[in-house]
Amino acid sequence: MPSLILSLARGALTSPFKKGGRPGATLPADRPTRPAAPLAAGPLAAYSRICGFAESGSLPVTYPHVLAFPLAMRLMTRRRFPLPVTGLVHTWIEITAHRPLHPTDHIELTVYAEKLTPHRRGTEVTVVTEARLEGELVWESRSGYLSRHATRTGTGTAPAPAAPGPALPALTEWRLPADLGRRYGAASGDRNPIHLYPLTARLFGFPRAIAHGMWTVARCLSEAPQPHLIHTVRADFKAPVLLPGTVTYAADGTRFQLRDGAGDDARIHLTGATTRTPSPRESLSGPAPTEGNGH
Repeated sequence: MPSLILSLARGALTSPFKKGGRPGATLPADRPTRPAAPLAAGPLAAYSRICGFAESGSLPVTYPHVLAFPLAMRLMTRRRFPLPVTGLVHTWIEITAHRPLHPTDHIELTVYAEKLTPHRRGTEVTVVTEARLEGELVWESRSGYLSRHATRTGTGTAPAPAAPGPALPALTEWRLPADLGRRYGAASGDRNPIHLYPLTARLFGFPRAIAHGMWTVARCLSEAPQPHLIHTVRADFKAPVLLPGTVTYAADGTRFQLRDGAGDDARIHLTGATTRTPSPRESLSGPAPTEGNGH
């Protein structure tokens, strides 16, 4: 925790001196690593509770990302990292769980920046996280983080967001409290000011604090049938979830959404899709008829 606090402080101090979109910007070759170590039971339980996962059994499929957050902060607050870390917006994530992980596993984690991409709203960096057990790659993710800044018209190579398609069947409604960002920040270590208070969020152009993107995707995945069998995840964060607020969770097979309301014109906050690892019974007899095999 002390190293994370130092990283956050360094990021706050250095961010005003960094400008996204600087010509010729390059990424550092650093690969911060967390050696294999036992997992702390308390933080894992707190994370599972706030995201809706069971507090026993396999690790939540999103948890290695949370474990690696201090490494990502260490990387993104380095002097050589070209984007200001304060105000970075998480835009998408892809996760591949090569095998289920458990609280007793001693996981080694590595984080590195893969590429910079011009975006219609600024510059996006792709950050990779890898988890290994005894040298074997067992989990990996790629995340996009957007640094918003003025751009020349037409210079962004990232495509405009596709239409989300028809609304998926609404399953439940969640009322989100004003302090959700602070509570998730305490459980995950991600205390980006855009998630904490209305005042700190307004400094970065948001009318109120917004929910963490990783909380929204984790909360959706915790509702999936047999979340411990999730093999891959792709989630795109379409619009911020303002706090406090009310959102609708919708899903159909392996696809899921988080949105305002239930109609086709509802504002979409999050879209995603998963594939799943067949259970031993399904491997012998084929997939269960109530669940798809992925998109």
